[in-house]
Amino acid sequence: MNKIRDVVWPRMGLRRYSRYLVKRVMRLSASPHAIAAGVASGAAVSMLPLIGLHFFLGFVLAFATRGNMIAAAIGTAWGNPLTFPFFFAAAYGLGDLILGGGGVSTGEQAQLAATGEQLSHGLFSAGFEAIWPSFQTMMIGGLPIAVLVYGVFYVVVRALVSRFRALRQARLADKRLAAGNAAPSSTN
Repeated sequence: MNKIRDVVWPRMGLRRYSRYLVKRVMRLSASPHAIAAGVASGAAVSMLPLIGLHFFLGFVLAFATRGNMIAAAIGTAWGNPLTFPFFFAAAYGLGDLILGGGGVSTGEQAQLAATGEQLSHGLFSAGFEAIWPSFQTMMIGGLPIAVLVYGVFYVVVRALVSRFRALRQARLADKRLAAGNAAPSSTN
Protein backbone atom coordinates (compact mmCIF):
# COMPACT_ATOMS: atom_id res chain seq x y z
CA MET A 1 0.00 0.00 0.00
CA ASN A 2 2.87 2.38 0.76
CA LYS A 3 4.37 1.78 -2.69
CA ILE A 4 1.12 2.79 -4.33
CA ARG A 5 0.94 5.90 -2.14
CA ASP A 6 4.52 6.82 -3.06
CA VAL A 7 3.64 6.75 -6.76
CA VAL A 8 0.85 9.29 -6.27
CA TRP A 9 2.38 11.33 -3.44
CA PRO A 10 6.14 11.12 -2.81
CA ARG A 11 7.23 10.69 0.82
CA MET A 12 9.36 13.81 0.66
CA GLY A 13 6.36 15.86 -0.47
CA LEU A 14 5.59 17.33 -3.86
CA ARG A 15 7.37 20.65 -3.29
CA ARG A 16 10.61 19.02 -2.18
CA TYR A 17 10.38 16.42 -4.94
CA SER A 18 9.88 19.09 -7.60
CA ARG A 19 12.86 21.08 -6.22
CA TYR A 20 14.94 17.90 -6.40
CA LEU A 21 13.96 17.37 -10.05
CA VAL A 22 14.77 20.99 -10.94
CA LYS A 23 18.22 20.78 -9.32
CA ARG A 24 18.83 17.43 -10.99
CA VAL A 25 18.05 18.95 -14.39
CA MET A 26 20.20 22.03 -13.77
CA ARG A 27 23.22 19.92 -12.82
CA LEU A 28 23.17 17.65 -15.87
CA SER A 29 26.41 17.78 -17.81
CA ALA A 30 24.99 18.46 -21.24
CA SER A 31 24.45 21.53 -23.37
CA PRO A 32 21.50 23.80 -22.57
CA HIS A 33 19.92 22.68 -25.86
CA ALA A 34 20.23 18.99 -24.97
CA ILE A 35 18.76 19.50 -21.52
CA ALA A 36 15.91 21.69 -22.78
CA ALA A 37 15.11 19.32 -25.66
CA GLY A 38 15.12 16.36 -23.29
CA VAL A 39 12.81 17.91 -20.69
CA ALA A 40 10.53 19.27 -23.42
CA SER A 41 10.37 15.83 -25.05
CA GLY A 42 9.34 14.15 -21.82
CA ALA A 43 6.76 16.79 -20.99
CA ALA A 44 5.32 16.80 -24.52
CA VAL A 45 4.73 13.06 -24.72
CA SER A 46 3.01 13.20 -21.33
CA MET A 47 0.15 15.02 -23.07
CA LEU A 48 -0.67 11.94 -25.13
CA PRO A 49 -3.04 9.24 -23.85
CA LEU A 50 -0.39 6.56 -24.27
CA ILE A 51 0.17 5.68 -20.63
CA GLY A 52 2.96 3.17 -20.32
CA LEU A 53 4.78 4.45 -23.39
CA HIS A 54 5.74 7.91 -22.15
CA PHE A 55 9.34 7.00 -21.22
CA PHE A 56 9.93 5.22 -24.51
CA LEU A 57 8.33 7.99 -26.59
CA GLY A 58 10.19 10.63 -24.58
CA PHE A 59 13.47 8.88 -25.36
CA VAL A 60 12.60 8.60 -29.06
CA LEU A 61 11.68 12.28 -29.30
CA ALA A 62 14.74 13.31 -27.29
CA PHE A 63 16.94 11.24 -29.61
CA ALA A 64 15.33 12.84 -32.67
CA THR A 65 15.86 16.36 -31.28
CA ARG A 66 19.33 15.59 -29.86
CA GLY A 67 18.04 15.90 -26.34
CA ASN A 68 19.40 14.38 -23.15
CA MET A 69 17.79 11.04 -22.21
CA ILE A 70 17.97 11.65 -18.46
CA ALA A 71 16.30 15.02 -18.96
CA ALA A 72 13.60 13.30 -21.02
CA ALA A 73 12.94 10.84 -18.20
CA ILE A 74 12.70 13.72 -15.74
CA GLY A 75 10.40 15.60 -18.13
CA THR A 76 7.94 12.73 -18.13
CA ALA A 77 7.29 13.47 -14.44
CA TRP A 78 5.15 16.32 -15.75
CA GLY A 79 2.60 13.63 -16.53
CA ASN A 80 1.56 11.88 -13.34
CA PRO A 81 -1.64 10.53 -11.77
CA LEU A 82 -2.52 14.01 -10.50
CA THR A 83 -2.16 15.76 -13.87
CA PHE A 84 -3.33 13.09 -16.33
CA PRO A 85 -7.06 13.78 -15.84
CA PHE A 86 -6.54 17.45 -16.74
CA PHE A 87 -4.31 16.65 -19.74
CA PHE A 88 -6.67 14.03 -21.10
CA ALA A 89 -9.74 16.22 -20.61
CA ALA A 90 -8.01 19.06 -22.47
CA ALA A 91 -6.89 16.68 -25.22
CA TYR A 92 -10.40 15.27 -25.59
CA GLY A 93 -11.94 18.75 -25.67
CA LEU A 94 -9.50 20.02 -28.30
CA GLY A 95 -9.82 16.82 -30.33
CA ASP A 96 -13.58 17.13 -30.27
CA LEU A 97 -13.28 20.75 -31.43
CA ILE A 98 -10.88 19.78 -34.24
CA LEU A 99 -13.15 16.96 -35.39
CA GLY A 100 -16.06 19.39 -35.53
CA GLY A 101 -17.91 17.99 -32.57
CA GLY A 102 -19.96 20.22 -30.36
CA GLY A 103 -19.33 18.42 -27.10
CA VAL A 104 -20.91 15.13 -26.15
CA SER A 105 -23.84 14.39 -28.44
CA THR A 106 -26.79 12.14 -27.63
CA GLY A 107 -25.23 9.31 -29.64
CA GLU A 108 -21.94 9.72 -27.78
CA GLN A 109 -23.77 9.68 -24.47
CA ALA A 110 -25.27 6.33 -25.40
CA GLN A 111 -21.85 5.11 -26.50
CA LEU A 112 -20.28 6.30 -23.22
CA ALA A 113 -22.98 4.50 -21.26
CA ALA A 114 -22.33 1.35 -23.31
CA THR A 115 -18.58 1.73 -22.70
CA GLY A 116 -19.28 2.04 -18.97
CA GLU A 117 -21.25 -1.17 -19.09
CA GLN A 118 -18.46 -2.87 -21.03
CA LEU A 119 -15.95 -1.78 -18.41
CA SER A 120 -17.96 -3.52 -15.75
CA HIS A 121 -18.65 -6.57 -17.93
CA GLY A 122 -15.22 -7.09 -19.46
CA LEU A 123 -13.79 -4.44 -21.76
CA PHE A 124 -11.25 -6.85 -23.16
CA SER A 125 -13.94 -9.10 -24.56
CA ALA A 126 -15.37 -6.15 -26.53
CA GLY A 127 -11.94 -5.26 -27.91
CA PHE A 128 -10.22 -2.00 -28.61
CA GLU A 129 -13.08 -0.72 -30.76
CA ALA A 130 -15.07 -0.02 -27.58
CA ILE A 131 -12.69 2.80 -26.59
CA TRP A 132 -11.36 3.72 -30.05
CA PRO A 133 -13.60 6.80 -30.62
CA SER A 134 -12.54 8.41 -27.35
CA PHE A 135 -8.90 7.40 -27.80
CA GLN A 136 -8.82 8.77 -31.34
CA THR A 137 -10.32 12.07 -30.22
CA MET A 138 -7.79 12.35 -27.39
CA MET A 139 -4.86 11.61 -29.71
CA ILE A 140 -6.00 14.19 -32.25
CA GLY A 141 -6.37 16.80 -29.51
CA GLY A 142 -3.23 15.74 -27.67
CA LEU A 143 -0.84 16.26 -30.59
CA PRO A 144 -1.25 20.05 -30.90
CA ILE A 145 -1.10 20.36 -27.11
CA ALA A 146 2.11 18.29 -27.11
CA VAL A 147 3.67 20.58 -29.74
CA LEU A 148 2.72 23.64 -27.69
CA VAL A 149 4.05 22.09 -24.46
CA TYR A 150 7.30 21.15 -26.20
CA GLY A 151 7.83 24.73 -27.35
CA VAL A 152 7.04 26.28 -23.98
CA PHE A 153 9.18 23.83 -22.02
CA TYR A 154 12.08 24.15 -24.45
CA VAL A 155 12.20 27.94 -24.23
CA VAL A 156 11.76 28.07 -20.45
CA VAL A 157 14.19 25.27 -19.58
CA ARG A 158 16.88 26.50 -21.97
CA ALA A 159 16.68 30.00 -20.47
CA LEU A 160 16.78 28.63 -16.92
CA VAL A 161 19.74 26.34 -17.60
CA SER A 162 21.68 29.09 -19.36
CA ARG A 163 21.04 31.53 -16.52
CA PHE A 164 21.88 28.93 -13.87
CA ARG A 165 25.20 28.18 -15.57
CA ALA A 166 26.09 31.86 -16.00
CA LEU A 167 25.41 32.55 -12.32
CA ARG A 168 27.37 29.45 -11.33
CA GLN A 169 30.36 30.57 -13.42
CA ALA A 170 30.21 34.02 -11.83
CA ARG A 171 30.12 32.49 -8.32
CA LEU A 172 33.09 30.25 -9.11
CA ALA A 173 35.04 33.20 -10.52
CA ASP A 174 34.29 35.20 -7.36
CA LYS A 175 35.48 32.30 -5.20
CA ARG A 176 38.68 31.97 -7.21
CA LEU A 177 39.30 35.69 -6.94
CA ALA A 178 38.63 35.65 -3.19
CA ALA A 179 40.90 32.64 -2.75
CA GLY A 180 43.64 34.34 -4.78
CA ASN A 181 43.43 37.52 -2.66
CA ALA A 182 43.37 35.58 0.60
CA ALA A 183 46.45 33.52 -0.24
CA PRO A 184 49.55 34.76 1.65
CA SER A 185 52.17 36.22 -0.60
CA SER A 186 55.62 34.83 -0.13
CA THR A 187 58.44 37.31 -0.50
CA ASN A 188 62.01 36.10 -0.33
